[in-house]
Amino acid sequence: MPGVSSFRNTIIRTARGALAGLLAGFTALAVAELVAGLLRPAAGPVTVVGGAVIDRTPASVKDFAIRTFGEDDKLVLQLGILLVSALFAVVLGAVALRHRSAGAAGVLVLGIVGAAAALSRPDSGGAGDVLPSLTGALAGAAVLYVLAGKATPAGSPSGDEGTGGGWSRRGFLTAAAVTAAAATGAGALGRALSGRQGRGAVASRNALALPAPASPAPAVASGAQLKVPGISGFTTSNREFYRVDTALVVPKVDTATWRLRIHGKGVTRPRSYTLDQLLARPLIERDITLTCVSNEVGGPYTGNARWLGVPLAGLLAECGVKPPSKGGGADQLVARSVDGMTLGSPVEDLMDGRDAMLAVGMNGEPLPFDHGFPVRMLVPGLYGYVSACKWITDIELATFDAYDPYWVTRKWARRAPVKTQSRIDTPRPFARPAAGTVVIAGVAWAQHRGITRVEVRVDDGPWQDADLAAQDTLDTWRQWSHRWQATPGGHTLAVRATDGTGAVQTEQRARTVPDGASGWHSVFVTVP
Repeated sequence: MPGVSSFRNTIIRTARGALAGLLAGFTALAVAELVAGLLRPAAGPVTVVGGAVIDRTPASVKDFAIRTFGEDDKLVLQLGILLVSALFAVVLGAVALRHRSAGAAGVLVLGIVGAAAALSRPDSGGAGDVLPSLTGALAGAAVLYVLAGKATPAGSPSGDEGTGGGWSRRGFLTAAAVTAAAATGAGALGRALSGRQGRGAVASRNALALPAPASPAPAVASGAQLKVPGISGFTTSNREFYRVDTALVVPKVDTATWRLRIHGKGVTRPRSYTLDQLLARPLIERDITLTCVSNEVGGPYTGNARWLGVPLAGLLAECGVKPPSKGGGADQLVARSVDGMTLGSPVEDLMDGRDAMLAVGMNGEPLPFDHGFPVRMLVPGLYGYVSACKWITDIELATFDAYDPYWVTRKWARRAPVKTQSRIDTPRPFARPAAGTVVIAGVAWAQHRGITRVEVRVDDGPWQDADLAAQDTLDTWRQWSHRWQATPGGHTLAVRATDGTGAVQTEQRARTVPDGASGWHSVFVTVP
């Protein structure tokens, strides 16, 4: 039957077109990965397009992604880019069935988009960064042009540009298989080359022996860790410490090539330091709690670690920097990462006596790559986005009026002291504890001010004082617990803290934008 045969040929041809499009897209990405591995892994199209998407994402959307996907937000973004690319490839494959040149041109347009994204990145390596996207696009366009031209089953209409009658099914599938194998090989080789470029960094970290601190951290106060099942440990392990940043690919920096430059307004003696020069200086070791501004009330993006580093105030003073209160002309320190990220910190806070540092160690070992190896900055009492630059390579002294760093251009506050917060770790939300004595416990923090009181409320009852664990330092979180005589039914448990200045944690709810979340944390439980 002619009608059935025509319909069958249309389905086959459409399927071949879709497959041709997917293979063209796969080839483009694989070849781009290979070229990026040869030149600069950070210039790969998924990385640069993903970075461009992050740069242009509104703060509210970024906040939603972190709330919804947590530390998997980057993986979700990468998968989203690949999915959208695959859909475009299918569409271009369908277009190429009738208009081969137009389909191939569409692949080239995607390559141009990738090249433009590469040039727009703050860590762009220059014109060479366009080569992975453009080379991949050329390879993908060639594959689509050839395969789409032969996607018509033999004996069927060939399209408006002509195909010469098409291949047999076996011929088309053979060509598709060869293309898939070649693209897979190119992609695997590209991955291997990219990994090889990071081996020097891995070797340099493995070989790094941290010196003993000139000023060791005091032993953790006796009683700072409560023996309550389910409560956060006083010290957060490196593996469990939160990670929130914009890097789709974690930078791997070789210590042999790393340098830190200090320059800018009020710097009378600009200098550049190697890692060995920093490690030769007197180091301090401190327990400090860090908090991300994206941490919702009761959220997980806070942690406490023992850090080893160079006191930042002394380093700045060595370069001639003075705080504004002593006549210095710069009120903002702009920290730059190797991936182009910029963070702005108040100079006055960095030089007021707190333990602001350039950290080289975390919990007794060199910084993990995820947390900024070889050097990161941290400042007790300030949210990470204005103080905790990872993979730092440049410090410029400037003014708040003259320069807006990355997050400020995205409507976050210029200055961001950590707000007083408390969290219930146990019981968990919607838990079903047995009637009788139930221990409610958690942590509270107000870095650089300390915690002096924590109160717990059950339903609409009165606030009751919780028992506080020993305070380690003003820069670390503090554990607390409260014994509750639980009765059957549903109950809402709430907590609030008072910091060292006497300020009580506000009940007023605020989202994370522009300067951190606020409000009381509460959980609902049911006692059977």
